[in-house]
Amino acid sequence: MTLTEASTGRPRAFSDVLATLCARKAEKLCLGEVVEAFGDRGFGPVMFFFALINLLPWPPGGTTLTGAPLLLLSMELALGRDRLWIPRWAERVSVNRQTFRSLTSRFNRPLRWTEAVSRPRLFFLTGGFGQGLIGLACLFLSAVLVLPISGGNLVPAIAIAFFAMGVMQRDGVAVLLGWLTTAAAAAILFLAWKLIVAGFEYGLEAVQRSI
Repeated sequence: MTLTEASTGRPRAFSDVLATLCARKAEKLCLGEVVEAFGDRGFGPVMFFFALINLLPWPPGGTTLTGAPLLLLSMELALGRDRLWIPRWAERVSVNRQTFRSLTSRFNRPLRWTEAVSRPRLFFLTGGFGQGLIGLACLFLSAVLVLPISGGNLVPAIAIAFFAMGVMQRDGVAVLLGWLTTAAAAAILFLAWKLIVAGFEYGLEAVQRSI
């Protein structure tokens, strides 16, 4: 029996595996430990794990490190890989376990509720082609996370969490929510870019008028 199996041999709930990881005494929680804990359940749980990490209130630039592994995971998902692979150096990426305990306790109730209501449905959204599109969307969202944008981690991380839950549970409704949140993230990024360009143009005009 592994961390991903209950005494009956059935897969354990994602929230139960998180609880086991939180209960361990080591100060640091490494990515390699997370991958080992979820075994061959693949991309969904590990991507959901990193989505939770990126929901923390990081300072500008903080998500550059926490979002980088998601770039690799998203690329593998987009390429249609069956099994998760991470390089040796990435296995050593870690987070303080007490910080992770606090984050997990904050999301534990909605996570268990989501697990209770989600179920396999709308399979075309989570099949091979659907997962490829999810990988491309998560690649875009991960790239946004890596950018040093203050407060720019929230919406992309929520979108990735929806996609990851959809992949884990084969739940097309969760995937649809992921697509809607991705659209919101793209709209916010577009508006932010327009504001930056408008501010630059206004400043340039002001300089020209003063000459």
